[in-house]
Amino acid sequence: MAAWPIAALLLGYPVWWALGLGGLSVVVLALPMAVVLWRRRPIRVPKGFGLWALLLVGYLVSALALTETPDGTYGELSTGRIIGYLMRLAVYVSLLVMVLYLGNLTHDELPQRRLVRWLGVLFLTAVAGGLLGVLAPGFEFTSPLEMVLPSSIGDHPFVANLIHPTAAQVQHVLGHASPRPEAPFEWANAWGGDVSVLVIWFVVGWWTYGGPYRRVLAVLALAVAAVPIVYSLNRGLWIGLGISAAYLLIRGGRALLTGAVAVVAAGVFLLSPLSTIVAQRLDNPHSNGIRAFTVATTVKVAASSPVIGFGNTRYAYGSHRTVTTGRSAWCVECGHPPLGSDGQLWLLLISQGFPGALLYVAFFAGAVRRYWADRTPIGKAGTLVMILVLLYMVVYDGLISALTLYLISFALLWRNAAVAPDLREAR
Repeated sequence: MAAWPIAALLLGYPVWWALGLGGLSVVVLALPMAVVLWRRRPIRVPKGFGLWALLLVGYLVSALALTETPDGTYGELSTGRIIGYLMRLAVYVSLLVMVLYLGNLTHDELPQRRLVRWLGVLFLTAVAGGLLGVLAPGFEFTSPLEMVLPSSIGDHPFVANLIHPTAAQVQHVLGHASPRPEAPFEWANAWGGDVSVLVIWFVVGWWTYGGPYRRVLAVLALAVAAVPIVYSLNRGLWIGLGISAAYLLIRGGRALLTGAVAVVAAGVFLLSPLSTIVAQRLDNPHSNGIRAFTVATTVKVAASSPVIGFGNTRYAYGSHRTVTTGRSAWCVECGHPPLGSDGQLWLLLISQGFPGALLYVAFFAGAVRRYWADRTPIGKAGTLVMILVLLYMVVYDGLISALTLYLISFALLWRNAAVAPDLREAR
């Protein structure tokens, strides 16, 4: 089966996660995808994909500034900085290969509905991982990849997040230790963003295109998913779900049914303990100060190299609480994340400058404009994901699993547009 790399990626994701390859699995699987593409020359390319190619070229150029230490930041060129750059480069190239591979498979080799249902299976995997994070937040283990990597690489915080399987991040968001699910993705925010995209395709594949059996399972799965979604304490996820509901009301064509479902869901939510948790989270916006500091500093630093950026993230002096740098025994709240880690837009600004950020926005905004007229379930769902990408770029880091899902969604739109309108529903 020509589509086996995508099946391995989406259906086999729990195995990749256990091996320590999780989001990096797309890099491994890009190799057989590239072989398939090479054999199928000439290769079809979607409209607007030149923007992504330019984004990749810009990232290559940004390596020229890896040695720079802009004002207000600290740290010299290190192995960790180079590893982070090369890993992001490998992901960007692999995602380019993945999109071209998906678009050059025929619909007989990989029907649209099959691909959508595979994404639905990954949603069920994420829900299971979310429940694990809620019920057993301390669950973690050393992956095989972690065992073989030298400590100089495996101990780097960015790498460790990718290769060390954990069920949840335990944070003091509500003033006490609270588990935030992250399995099988990189971190808690990645889990939230990924779930909000996967639930869209789950509804399309298991409800819109599903028979009675699948629809019953879909209702049960969505009810169970509500637990880790609320316990994730992820405001971005909640906002994304609200936007998705509003989008469905506007473009769904079944406003009465959607409204009835929303009323029932709201009633169940308000009468359950989940509403109390949401209220507590909204009353404790503990990350706002951190985000404000890192975003403002990121923009300021990026302005000192506006054309090519600095190739990778940097650490700033001080934090939103103190002028000192990093955590200490007397100030456990003084630490801060690296500049560019509070959203894909900010990462692009500091790593590739303002042109990189504009290319990213233009690519996904162009997809919204180009495919808005596709009123099939897949067309509406894919366009919604493109809209969410533009929302999430200011709060979520897109690498790695999130950007993989974004571009699979883009490929679904591209493939859908290539099919005659009267055949789309059958595919």
